[in-house]
Amino acid sequence: MSALQRKTIAIIGAGQAGAQAVQSLRAGGYDGRLYLFGEEGHPPYQRPPLSKKFLAGELPADRLSLLPEAFFTENEVTCEFNNSVIHLDPGARRLELADGAELGFDRALIATGSRPRPLAIRGVDHDGIFVIRNLADVNAMRPTVATGGRAIIIGGGYIGLEVAAICRGLGLEVVVIEATDRLMARTTSAIVGRHFEALHRANGVEVELGTAVLGIDRGARGELTVETDRGDFAGDLVLIGIGAVANDGLARRAGLTVENGIVVDACCRTSAPDVFAAGDCASFPSARYRRRLRLESVQNAVDQAKAAALAMLDRPANYDPVPWFWSDQYDVKLHIAGLSQFADREIVRGDPQRGSFAVAYLQEGRLIAVDAINRPRDYMQARRVVPTAGPVDAGLLGDGEVGINEAVMAGEG
Repeated sequence: MSALQRKTIAIIGAGQAGAQAVQSLRAGGYDGRLYLFGEEGHPPYQRPPLSKKFLAGELPADRLSLLPEAFFTENEVTCEFNNSVIHLDPGARRLELADGAELGFDRALIATGSRPRPLAIRGVDHDGIFVIRNLADVNAMRPTVATGGRAIIIGGGYIGLEVAAICRGLGLEVVVIEATDRLMARTTSAIVGRHFEALHRANGVEVELGTAVLGIDRGARGELTVETDRGDFAGDLVLIGIGAVANDGLARRAGLTVENGIVVDACCRTSAPDVFAAGDCASFPSARYRRRLRLESVQNAVDQAKAAALAMLDRPANYDPVPWFWSDQYDVKLHIAGLSQFADREIVRGDPQRGSFAVAYLQEGRLIAVDAINRPRDYMQARRVVPTAGPVDAGLLGDGEVGINEAVMAGEG
């Protein structure tokens, strides 16, 4: 670490990963020059509340901040929140900034996050059509939501369904249009998807599954019409929430290896010496899941940024997490530990009809993930045991009164 004293580390991206990297570098003893670059004009802030309490007007903007303003001064962090990095030269170790300035660096971390996946149809540039990724997106959307009316939501994933729940709570009519045959198809099992479909229908949401969107038109009086292969849907606003793609353009232009995100090794190193990447924009190897992963979550942004900071301090450690996620919809809390899409068996714990249950996912007899719906005990136990779980007693696991840890211990014994 001493070789880095009084040298320069540049953090490119002022989101959750960038904020954590700055904290971890200083906490880890780095006392060199430290720069944090962003383009939104704001210090790092929380994004999960944007589609929940902030959209609903229940959380003021100043409560979103990740770090107190004094942190950057006290820790001698040079912040450029209105000055994005437009070019990275790994060989020369230089950055070019949007204002034309240049900066030399010894090590750099790319933490540029992700952006909403575009919908390639006509009419997506009409007024009244929104996406949710940053504070500006939600600030633009809130006045329209406040006027009431009818919201058309394209995409039945976390963002779309969270916004649907908020809109219903504010009194709007809501239609959710999903191209696949169930909600949250990329992240949960069919039983969980069906449960949330029933939940939204019970709250007055019109859910259209297996429906392809063809285009969006805007009438003379400002009304929006979403054309699909199963008919037209009229509304006052449209939200497009069909997933996210990595912000890897800077890395591509720099000649770094990119494949569904910036390719890094287990210690967050890119294909260029002394250039690292972390968060939504990074694709890393997982020995646990035997494939490369690119994760979009607070957990991944925080933990991978910690790993990247250690690597930049010459104390590398392999990063191979058990991911966790959450979603709040109405009075229902979904907690997820692990990745269920690689499972070969599902076991339901509890009674879905009573609104409190969990689905445990096995791969070759081992517990790899748990989805918990209003069942925090199962989620917390899963967080603890999934990382090291061996063979599990499937019979005990299916007994909702027996703890997940007990079923794992019985299988291993």
